[in-house]
Amino acid sequence: MTKKVGVLLSGCGVFDGSEIHETVLTLLSIDRAGAEAVCMAPNMDQFNVINHFTRKETGEKRSVLVESARIARGKIRDLAEVHTSDLDALILPGGFGAIVNLSNFAGKGSDASIHSEVERILREMNSAGKPIGAICISPAILAKALSGKKPEVTIGNDRKTVSAIEVMGGKHTTCAVDMICVDQKNKLVTTPAYMLGPGIKDIATGIEKLVNQVISMI
Repeated sequence: MTKKVGVLLSGCGVFDGSEIHETVLTLLSIDRAGAEAVCMAPNMDQFNVINHFTRKETGEKRSVLVESARIARGKIRDLAEVHTSDLDALILPGGFGAIVNLSNFAGKGSDASIHSEVERILREMNSAGKPIGAICISPAILAKALSGKKPEVTIGNDRKTVSAIEVMGGKHTTCAVDMICVDQKNKLVTTPAYMLGPGIKDIATGIEKLVNQVISMI
């Protein structure tokens, strides 16, 4: 039976949604591994909309689910309708959407709260013993959602983010862009990607390792 790997999106574009390179590399690696990607996103308004050319707010309103559908080529599910029984594993790409839409970590840091449906699926997957992968800044969400489990994660080496993760109950491991951090106890796999960069070929190695490790833990 084909393994189903959820990919939790937060919009479309690094500055207000999911990081597109990280997401596409995740989808490619899942496909190459012979698994099926199940894209999903919360049905909510984005925190803000950023013009990716000028990098300024536009004042528009956009839907996280509708924008995420751009990357998923229209094949996407409302997160509220996704259950742990539908998935064998779950992966969260990075991008600012993870910390302004899926959570408010960008503004609140260690005092952040997480979107209720995001918190639900993360906790349910963890309780079911199903592996979770997180890329770039997304490990900060794991640190908050699973704080009672003392999750071991990496976001590279950014000291401010590392400090917030540790305050939230996580354990941080410094990691190079082409490497992964594996928390065997909690079945978590993380990689820095564009938290370190510098380019798409560099992040591709770490993301492929993460996907393969997640699938091996199913």
